[in-house]
Order: sequence, then C-alpha cells, then structure tokens
Amino acid sequence: MEDFFSDEYFMDLALKEAQKAFDEDEIPIGAVVVNENKILGKGYNQTEKLKDTTAHAEMLAITAASNYIGSKYLEDCTLYVTIEPCVMCIGALKSARISRIVYGATEPKTGYTTFVNKNYTEKVNIISGIKQHECKALMQCFFKEKRK
Repeated sequence: MEDFFSDEYFMDLALKEAQKAFDEDEIPIGAVVVNENKILGKGYNQTEKLKDTTAHAEMLAITAASNYIGSKYLEDCTLYVTIEPCVMCIGALKSARISRIVYGATEPKTGYTTFVNKNYTEKVNIISGIKQHECKALMQCFFKEKRK
C-alpha cells in the first residue's frame, strides 16, 4: 500500500489525468502541480481538442495552478507528469520556477534530456521513473491502437 502524499500517490493522480486524454483520443499524458500536499492544478493533453499545439498536460497544469494561487510563479511546487517533458514544457516549468519535477517514463524522441544541457535545469530537482511501467504502458497502448 502506498503512503498517502507520496510521489507514487501524486503520480497516480497524474495517471488519472492521462487516462482522460486517452479516453478523448489524445496522447495520454497527465500532469498535476502540488504544493504542501495540496493540488493546485492539473491537466492532460488536449492538443487535438483545443486545436492548440501548446495544450500539453504540463502547460495546462501550470496555467491552472497559476490561476489558483494568483501568481505566475510556482516556487516550492512539484509537477508530477507521466512522461518526460518536452523542450517547450521544460522551458515553461523553468519560467514558472517550479522547484521539483517528477516524471514517470522517459521520452527518448522528444523529451527535454535529448535536447537540453543539464546546466539549464541545474536548480530544479528532477526525479524520473516513478510509476514508470504504468506511464509507459498507457502510451504504448495508445499508439498500438493508433497503428491498427
């Protein structure tokens, strides 16, 4: 059994957001912004629905959290996201001053680690691999269905 308010607990919430994307035929990525064990914002990919290439889960979660607290800065917050953020999202997370990023599965094609120098994120605590198998499995299932 998971500890309440653990990284695994919040990643499960991000996975629920990813499932919403999957159910809407969007790439299944979900994100949750947390501060002191309180959810400030959440989001899931909606690029097709909104006809907006910037409507990534992370971007929507940042916007929701910023609106909730009334600030563009999310210092002392953690972003939980099911898949490694892309370059656009890591830039937005840095601008929002997110202090901690926890992601599930890596994204070798478009993930930020493929393109960004480690010095760019040196002030951010980044943890990967939380619920990695569940996050990866949802993505694989989605793309397997698309290829049929």
